[in-house]
Amino acid sequence: MELSFLTAVPSFGAIDCTTGRGQPLLRASEAVLSYSVLIVDDSALIRHSLRSCLEQDPDWRVCGEAEDGKIAVEKVKELHPDVVILDLQMPEMDGLAAARQITAVAPGTAMVMLTMHSDVQLLKAARAAGIKDVVSKSEGIADHLFSSLRNACNHSSEERAS
Repeated sequence: MELSFLTAVPSFGAIDCTTGRGQPLLRASEAVLSYSVLIVDDSALIRHSLRSCLEQDPDWRVCGEAEDGKIAVEKVKELHPDVVILDLQMPEMDGLAAARQITAVAPGTAMVMLTMHSDVQLLKAARAAGIKDVVSKSEGIADHLFSSLRNACNHSSEERAS
């Protein structure tokens, strides 16, 4: 997985992942390594909340959003994010089907699933689809999400190195 340097941009604007992954970009006179994130959820409120949460931490930069799995696969091809946050239940294509397609077209992309329904069966299905972790929307989402994102990115970096 390639790391990108975060650029100096107004906090109100989205960062386009196509501006050169791994290219040195300056941020207020300091270089900060960050991971690009694609947020995928059919709820605009959830996408907005996740974006707001992630934008508070310089380790993460949101490069795009998608409202269903089909659009997510296209955005992964277009934006090449380091990590994708996927909702399980979405119209057009659910998170598991999207994860399988993302794994096929971008095998180095880390994925974390968000869901209201977390159980052992789902975790097994998610891992088989290439998802590194499943995070419950109902449990301390912020802390668990950041931890899961870091683990997923670190795991993907180790896989690419070997």
